[in-house]
Amino acid sequence: MKKLSILVILTALAVYGFAYEDEKGCTSITVGKQASVDGSVMTTHTCDSRVTRTWIDIVKAKKYKPGAKRKVYVDSNKTASAYDLSKQKEKGEIPQPAETYKYFNTALPPLNGRQVAIGESTFGGKKEMKSDAGVIDYYELNRIMIERAATAREAIAAADEVTKKYGYIEGGECFTIADPKEVWHLEIIGPGKGKKGAVWVAQRVPDGHISVNGNGSRIREIDLSRPDYFMASENYKSRAVELGLYDPAAGKPFEFCYVYASRDSMAARRREWRVFDLLAPSLKLDPNSENYPFSVKPDKKVSVKDIMDIYRDTYEDTPFDMTKNMLVPERDKDDKITGKFIKSPYANPFMDYDMMPLFKINGGWNELGERCIARYYCTYITIIQVRDWLPDDIGGLVWFSYDNPAMAAYAPLYIGIEKVPEPYKICGRPGFNYDCAWWAFNRVADLSAQKWGHMRHDVAKVWRKFEKEALQNQAKVEAEALALYKKNPKKARKFLTGYSNDWMEKLVKAYWQLGNDLWSKYTGKF
Repeated sequence: MKKLSILVILTALAVYGFAYEDEKGCTSITVGKQASVDGSVMTTHTCDSRVTRTWIDIVKAKKYKPGAKRKVYVDSNKTASAYDLSKQKEKGEIPQPAETYKYFNTALPPLNGRQVAIGESTFGGKKEMKSDAGVIDYYELNRIMIERAATAREAIAAADEVTKKYGYIEGGECFTIADPKEVWHLEIIGPGKGKKGAVWVAQRVPDGHISVNGNGSRIREIDLSRPDYFMASENYKSRAVELGLYDPAAGKPFEFCYVYASRDSMAARRREWRVFDLLAPSLKLDPNSENYPFSVKPDKKVSVKDIMDIYRDTYEDTPFDMTKNMLVPERDKDDKITGKFIKSPYANPFMDYDMMPLFKINGGWNELGERCIARYYCTYITIIQVRDWLPDDIGGLVWFSYDNPAMAAYAPLYIGIEKVPEPYKICGRPGFNYDCAWWAFNRVADLSAQKWGHMRHDVAKVWRKFEKEALQNQAKVEAEALALYKKNPKKARKFLTGYSNDWMEKLVKAYWQLGNDLWSKYTGKF
């Protein structure tokens, strides 16, 4: 009993964590239109963070008079400012365009009214590239692109324009930018201390391929003679030469990921391998490789459900299973020890860094170490479909859920909707709140991680039911919306608003009840 009690305590500590900084640990998966089951282009994002805002709302399209300005904020989604806009730090201002588009507003806005979708993943890069001579951080850059761009290429052009003139002040970021025709990975980093601007490259995912970014720079050589597949800032190579990061006379190829970042992180590389291996197992990629192809052709066409399943992945049944050493003696029906060992019901795949050496998790954790795709500190997840055969209001769809992706149930949010339920507009960071949607999901995720081996099955019964129904309903709902749209777009938007809001409300109610059921079922049984 003493050993078991210690294990319970340690597992709880692993869930809630020790001292930490904000892990920018997001995973983004991209799918070209010929690689998806229905011709959708997809990009996705897990906002793996302990501090970003949890709420979602809708920003309407607007028109501006000549000379109008837009305020720019820094750290606009962190700590206090995540839920108190009066505490945002104003950094400067930039000109407004003639118009901005409607968009879903989250910590990193995922979709606008023109079906431009954005995912994000931080790769950090070399410290000497961070600039202090600008005003735009990566949160604001995401927002600027989403509010101004009608295509993925326009988003990249907007990023180039504003960072060149007003300066980018972050480390390395990858934005995965989609429109109904194509999807690109934009990797951007600052120009160095005292310099205003940015250094960036962008590579397009071929239409028949899928790709991924899991916090590692992935773009290697740049072929600007193929403008349909590569773009770059004017200084993408010259700045490296100026800083001594690249010597053209050395005879080595210019590879962006090595010049401005590194490929050292196993936490990034293992996720890349896992996504590719799940979608293209025939390639038999080496899980210990330093590099993988930028994109691959999947063995079969990819569905939204496939992406949902990948985001739930914890490397179970692989050599990198986070719980492989968490074993307990097996007992028979008479409660006698058999002499064999089985995985503990307390086995927790969501290890914090300090816990991994204790359980001998793949050599322990350091800045280069392991983590699985699903993370307990994920704030929200977006899986975004954009489709050129449907009007924008119907074609742009965000599958949205909160907290740990391993336990997520998704609501379909069409960009044509006019509002979201009030509980989704409340930030959960100040503390527990029954009026806040995020807390319903967060409570379930934290509770079930305590006895993952048993509780995950209770959670799965709930998300499977909703997931199956939502995916089965999709074609019928969109056909009805399209018929309405052809007669009266306003009625179509009202119909979609009712449908999406109903789903959001049902899920919150179900997860509050699920949390209560878990408490009731497992109290006193740990």
